[in-house]
Amino acid sequence: MRLRSATFATCFIAICAGSASAQFQPMQPMQPPQPQQQPPCVQEFFKLRDDAEKKAAAIKAANDRKISPREACPLFGALLAAQNKMLKYTNDNGVWCGIPPQIADQLKQAVAKVSEIRTKVCQAASAPAARTPTLSDALSSPVPDSDNIKTGRGTFDTLTGNPLGK
Repeated sequence: MRLRSATFATCFIAICAGSASAQFQPMQPMQPPQPQQQPPCVQEFFKLRDDAEKKAAAIKAANDRKISPREACPLFGALLAAQNKMLKYTNDNGVWCGIPPQIADQLKQAVAKVSEIRTKVCQAASAPAARTPTLSDALSSPVPDSDNIKTGRGTFDTLTGNPLGK
């Protein structure tokens, strides 16, 4: 299973995370703009977002290298964990920090999508790989043993006399 659908999902996640940060604007006081640091809650949200974006970028880079599902499964697990942290932080601190409710909704959708893709990728990773036959398999004849040798009378059993007999 190639990770083409995973690339689409990863791009979707990165877009969601990007749009989440674009829509998030901390409450500004009604005074002339002054150089001001962001509140600690906003800085923490941006750290969590940056972590999720790094993990999404790692999945995209891995997809470009065409890695196996076995290698991709932990990457999706890490992305899902990062997004869950971001969602939990948004749910816990969104009101007092000024994070719009749309951000939480977008994060819920992204978490659901990544969880679905992670499940599929990890199932593909745990499935035994189908072994393709080798030339040696194709050229070798079956070894006779008691399971594949038929005994008894056949249609043209001429040793007993009648080829069309019982």
